[in-house]
Amino acid sequence: MANKKLKKLTPTQREYQRLALSRMPKRSVAKNSLRAFLAGGLICLVGECVQQMLIHWGGMNERQAANPTVAILIIASVVLTCLGVYDKLGQWAGAGSAVPVTGFANSMASTAIEHRSEGVVLGIGANMFKLAGPVIVFGTVAAFAIATIRLIFTQGG
Repeated sequence: MANKKLKKLTPTQREYQRLALSRMPKRSVAKNSLRAFLAGGLICLVGECVQQMLIHWGGMNERQAANPTVAILIIASVVLTCLGVYDKLGQWAGAGSAVPVTGFANSMASTAIEHRSEGVVLGIGANMFKLAGPVIVFGTVAAFAIATIRLIFTQGG
């Protein structure tokens, strides 16, 4: 694919592309993977600590503590996004901060903050769901597909 793009470029553009690629800093996959693992693990550890506190001090069982735990993580993510802390974590950690539910909350809050000057409906509402819409659609389709596959295999056995 990259070769097809190079064929359409002029010789000067090809030379520039080669120069740009030679000057581009090398990405350390191992270092980035370690950072993502540590950040994602830390977020999950915080979630587990919150859940255990709700179980031990809140008088809840594991099932009852699950939803409040997710809500607390989402609220914490939104607050940290508003303070600019979560974005710095995201720059350092990469996908490790984007994959958990806190990353989705960060994306939604960032979009809302960015478009607040355009108004509540046309700014925040319209732009925030440009991100959420595809996530919800693909999540629903994936859940339907998995449920269908499970239904097929449990009916046959």
